[in-house]
Amino acid sequence: MEYITNKIVVVAIFILIVTMIETLAYSTRISGARVKLIATALSLFSTLVIVSRFSTMIQQPLTAKLIAEAPDSNKLNFIEDQYRILIGVTSVGVLLGIMLFPTFINIFSRAIIQLSNERGSIISTIGKQLNPTGMKKIISCFRVPKLKFLQGITFKTIPKRLFVVNVIVSAVFTIGVLSSLYASMLVPEDYAQAALMSSGVINGIATILLTLFIDPKASVLADRVVKNQCDYVYLKSYSLTMISSKFVGTIVAQLLFIPAAYYVAWFAEWI
Repeated sequence: MEYITNKIVVVAIFILIVTMIETLAYSTRISGARVKLIATALSLFSTLVIVSRFSTMIQQPLTAKLIAEAPDSNKLNFIEDQYRILIGVTSVGVLLGIMLFPTFINIFSRAIIQLSNERGSIISTIGKQLNPTGMKKIISCFRVPKLKFLQGITFKTIPKRLFVVNVIVSAVFTIGVLSSLYASMLVPEDYAQAALMSSGVINGIATILLTLFIDPKASVLADRVVKNQCDYVYLKSYSLTMISSKFVGTIVAQLLFIPAAYYVAWFAEWI
C-alpha cells in the first residue's frame, strides 16, 4: 500500500507502545490493593500517565511531517487514510495492553513493593531490575489471560456511567492531535497555526473530564478495597470497565475523526 511509508511505520510503533503503556497503567491500582500500598501505586500510575501525556506531545511533530511528505494530488484523502491507520494502531495497542494486563498486575505488584523499599526512587527501582536475577523474576510474572480473572464480575458490578464517560475521553484523546493536524489543511494558511494549537485545548478538556469524573472514583474505590469496606471484585470491574471502554473509545474515534477536524477548522476561523 502506498500509504504505508517508513515514517508512518515509525509513528505507528511509537503510538502502539504509548497506548499499551496507557492501558497497562490501569492495572497499578489492582496491584496496589493486592500489596496494600495504594499511595505508592498512585505514584506509579501518575508516572506512567505523565510519560504517556508527554509522548502525545512528541507525537504531534511526527504526525505533522506526514502532511509535508504527502503527495499534493489528493492530499486530504491520502492523509485521512494514513491517520485512520494510526487510529487503528491505537486500537491494537489497547488490545495488546489488555492481553498483558494479568502479567503486569504481577509486575507492578513487585514494582510497587520495590518502589516503597527504595523510598520512591523510580530510577533506583528500575536499576535493581536490570540484572539477570531481576529479569528472571520479571519473566516469572508472565500470565496468560484467563476467564478466571472475570469471576464475580457482573453487569451490576460494572460502573455504566464511568464506561460511557471514558469512551468519550478515550475517543477525544485518540483524535485530539490528528484532528487538529487534519483541520490545518482545511482552513486558509493564515488560520493553520490556530487549528494546530487547538489540540492542546481538546486534550485539555479530556484531561479535565478524566480528573473530575474518573480518577477520584478509582482512588476512593481502591482505598475502600484495602480497608475491606468494599469487595475486591468492584476494583476488578473498574479496571475491566476502563480498558474495555478505552478500546471502544478508539473505535468511536474512527467515526469522530473527520467531524472533529471540521469542528476544529470552524473554531480556528471563528476565534
